[in-house]
Amino acid sequence: MKGSFFAAALAAVLLLAPGAVRAADTAPPAIGSLPPPLLGKDRDGNEIDLAALRGKVVIVTFWASWCPPCRKELPVLGHFQRVVGRDALEVVAINYKEPRRAFTDLVRKNRDIDLTWVHDARGTVSDLYGVRTLPHMFMLDREGRVAHTHNGYSEQALPGIINEVLGLLPEDVRARPAANTASR
Repeated sequence: MKGSFFAAALAAVLLLAPGAVRAADTAPPAIGSLPPPLLGKDRDGNEIDLAALRGKVVIVTFWASWCPPCRKELPVLGHFQRVVGRDALEVVAINYKEPRRAFTDLVRKNRDIDLTWVHDARGTVSDLYGVRTLPHMFMLDREGRVAHTHNGYSEQALPGIINEVLGLLPEDVRARPAANTASR
């Protein structure tokens, strides 16, 4: 009896301690808010900081190799990246809590998809973003605020997603000819 009281008291203290909220209980960033700024490191070891991407539309998507909708979404996002160009759009594809081998195998199989690939093995970034379903996409406007979010992927949702991306791009980018639309 005494031991269970002590365990319950310790649990209550830990739950009330600053920073004791479990990362898995973190809510996703709300529309209009600034999301957590650091997205991890790209494949070259460079830290991805959203502050450095201000002025661009940024799509942050969380994916896993075992997720069929994720594997369908990644080429579509790669096409967006290629058509719009990196000067106006940055797509950051963050792997969700998988071993490095699963991450590198999928990236190698999709080497023609030009995205900024991030491996989040421990789920540090995905936990900060409150990710619980895959794929999970956040579209950020040019000021770095969350403009749209999407859970899951379907081809029926594509026209709406395209319109959302276009709506976030400046007029001069929408008016210019598409960059390299040919398939690689």
